[in-house]
This record gives sequence, C-alpha cells and structure tokens, in this order.
Amino acid sequence: MMASRIQLRPTEEPSKHLLSAVAAVAAALAVQVKCFQEIISIGYSVYRIHGLPWFRSLSWYFLLTSNYFFYGENLVDYFGVAVSRVDSLRFLVKYHRFLSFCLYCIGFVWFVLSLVKKYYMKQFSLFAWTHVALLIVVTQSYLIIQNIFEGLIWFIVPVSMIVCNDVMAYMFGFFFGRTPLIQLSPKKTWEGFIGGGFATVIFGLIASYFLCQFQFFVCPIEYSETEGRMIIECEPSYLFRPQEYSIALFGASKTITMYPFLLHSLSMSIFSSVIGPFGGFFASGFKRAFKIKDFGDMIPGHGGIMDRFDCQFLMATFVNVYISSFIRYASPQKLLNMVYNLKPEEQLQLFNQLKDSLEERNIINL
Repeated sequence: MMASRIQLRPTEEPSKHLLSAVAAVAAALAVQVKCFQEIISIGYSVYRIHGLPWFRSLSWYFLLTSNYFFYGENLVDYFGVAVSRVDSLRFLVKYHRFLSFCLYCIGFVWFVLSLVKKYYMKQFSLFAWTHVALLIVVTQSYLIIQNIFEGLIWFIVPVSMIVCNDVMAYMFGFFFGRTPLIQLSPKKTWEGFIGGGFATVIFGLIASYFLCQFQFFVCPIEYSETEGRMIIECEPSYLFRPQEYSIALFGASKTITMYPFLLHSLSMSIFSSVIGPFGGFFASGFKRAFKIKDFGDMIPGHGGIMDRFDCQFLMATFVNVYISSFIRYASPQKLLNMVYNLKPEEQLQLFNQLKDSLEERNIINL
C-alpha cells in the first residue's frame, strides 16, 4: 500500500463551519431532552393515577445530573488543558466526578424521602424506569457528541445511513414485499430488509467518498492553545487520503486507489442495515407492551422524536465503540490534562524520563 498525498479542499469561513459543528452538538442535546420527555411522560401517566409526589421533578433532576456528569466529561477531555489554567475552574475539573456523585446522592436521598407507604413497588418501578430512560437517551447522546468531536464525518455518515435504510426498506417493501420479517412489525418484509441493506451500502460508499474530500468533515474538533479557540483544521489522517491497494483477480494483479475510510464506511453500512433496524423493532415491542401507537405526536403522521431516533441511538453506540476499537489514538490534549493534574515533583519526574527516552532514541540532542 502506498500513500499519495493530496490537498483536500480547504474549509472556507472556518468560524461559520465551527458554528455548524456547535449546532450539531446543540441539536443532539435538544433531541436527547425531547426523547427523555416522551419516555418519562409514559411513566408519568401511570404515576399520576396514584397521586404520588415528585416523580416528574426527580426525573428531570436526574437528567440534569446525568448531563452534568457526561458533558462535564467531554469538557474535561476536550477543554481540560484550557480550563485548568483558570484558577476558579480548576476545582471543577479536578473533582468533576466527585461533584457529579454528590449531585446524584442528593437525588437519591430525595427519592427515599418521597416514598409513600403502600406504593413502594410502584415507586421503585418508576425509579428504575427513569434510570433506564437515562441509560437509553443520555448515554447515547453523549456518545453521539463524542463522535461529532472525532470529526463530523463520523456523525453525518452514520445518521444518513439509518435514514437511507429506513426509507429504502420501506420502498422495497412497498413494491416488492411479500415475506413477513418479524412479528413485532407485521409490515416489515424480508424483501424490504434486504433491498434496504443493499441501498444503504451503496449510499454509504458514495456519501463517504464525497465527504472525504473536505477538510471540514474529516478533521476532529479540537481546542487550539495558540489561537485560543476551537478549530476544525488538521493534516487529514491516512484514512482520508487516497491509498493504493493491490488486488489479485483471476491470477492478475490490479491496483485501485481509494480512501481507506470507505472500508470503515462499509462496516458501518452493514451494521446499520443488519443490526440497526432492531432498534426500531425494540421500540415497537416497547410501545406494544404499553399499548401505545407512538411515543409522542410532535411530528404529524410520524409520532414523536423518539419514534424517529430509535435506531439512531443504537447506531451511535456502535460508531463510538468502533472508533474506540479501531480508529482512536491517544490525544495529546487528554494526556496533557492528566499531566497537569499531577503533583509538581511527579511532573518533573515524567519530564526527565521522557527527555532521557528521547535522547536515547536520538530524537532530541540536549
């Protein structure tokens, strides 16, 4: 394999593009809040019958606490070096997890004090309901935002794959569907499932090829200490630069040039086609269990936000795990943040050991 360096199309008006990335993060947070509200409303309709106190208030308190923890983790990961230099904020960075746990304990005590005799089972069931909703919604949105920071291509491509699979599965099922796929969704057919899968793979490769040409989509969102702001500028990694591959076909060797990211896109498209739909099947089973048609009525004819994002959350988890397993490398910013939290003598020891190692390898000569 031989790399060929090319100049990707540069980003124009970087501040505007950065605002687009911030808008994507804000949209993920807004979807999270709305999905949580739709899930909690189902439990609240049951809870309200018995006139028990504090369920809704506690649910939203736990949502705020969870967001403080997860988004604080992102803040520490991506802005920790900058934030640690502000004396008034250093405490929040250093003891973020402890503060998060204290906030959770307040909610835990609040719940125990709200227990009402004869309704213990109902209250504990709804306490579990809230935590399951947090696990499904808040954790997944946190993973989505992590994907965005790795590069917008890791957000746009998976999201569009799920949309494509949903639309094309419907189209193939409508025109060619004959064989039922699963009892939970009687209208789903094998023809739609397979046709939607092939269409998603093709769409994913085309969309990935197009986005790989733009620096704005492939560069991670990072904090620049020299510029004192967030930037989407980088030397694109080999994933987003054309590479030459030799393939043996029928005894003859053929060389093709392609972006390595297309191979990862193929993995994501297969997951979105084969496993992704089961997020929708799970949601269908959930709604049937509670005898409801939709999670909400925000989108006329399509139900609520959760009805549209049931598969997206599962896909976001896969992408995050995939990046962690096969793509991500240690970030200098995260390592620096850990170093800054060491004691001065530990920082000095680390410096001396690193200097000795670099000198032995003739990387530096001091």
